[in-house]
Amino acid sequence: MAFDGFPDAALDFYDDLEADNSKTFWTEHKHRYDEFVAAPMKAFAAAVTDEFGQPKIFRPYRDVRFSKDKRPYKTHQGMVVATGPATGYYLQVGAAGITTGAGFYEASPARVASLREAIVHETFGADLERIVEGMESAGWLRGGGRLKTSPRGYDAGHPRIDLLRHTSLTIRRERGFGPDVVGTPALLDVVRSDWREAQPLLDWVALHVRG
Repeated sequence: MAFDGFPDAALDFYDDLEADNSKTFWTEHKHRYDEFVAAPMKAFAAAVTDEFGQPKIFRPYRDVRFSKDKRPYKTHQGMVVATGPATGYYLQVGAAGITTGAGFYEASPARVASLREAIVHETFGADLERIVEGMESAGWLRGGGRLKTSPRGYDAGHPRIDLLRHTSLTIRRERGFGPDVVGTPALLDVVRSDWREAQPLLDWVALHVRG
């Protein structure tokens, strides 16, 4: 199956699911998810595998065992192409449209320690700062877990203290729901371009974050 974009019906499905996140709704409308969300996502995954690797498409069900939020279904569909532990490229479709992203999404204490060692390194830390600032200037949004205070053992006046507060580090670009792109095969090239643009961050993580 060739990738032809995500139809408006995919975004409409998530609009409706946000309004009624119940098993009854899901059972009655799962055919919409299968046709308008799952099938295009599988086609997209097949189209990017040669260049980026095999994507993992996330399940549509939420794990509510330890959550106060007991809604059973995710209100977006995501996929990730792993390039390392909890690290890689990301794509999401939901009511708000398309989001592309990359980075590392969670880290063990050993990996966080390794990250901070690299950030304080005169050369490696400056490289990361340049990468992140360049992407933010190009319209990417920085995310990930961040401490509200300085990490223990690091000077609050360090020039890269903002990066040192990160316990995970991601970047994303909100592509919205313009039908001239999202609903067409052209979306494939848009996402490929975003992921290529994010490659320097993933390369930096691969080189400098251990554990």
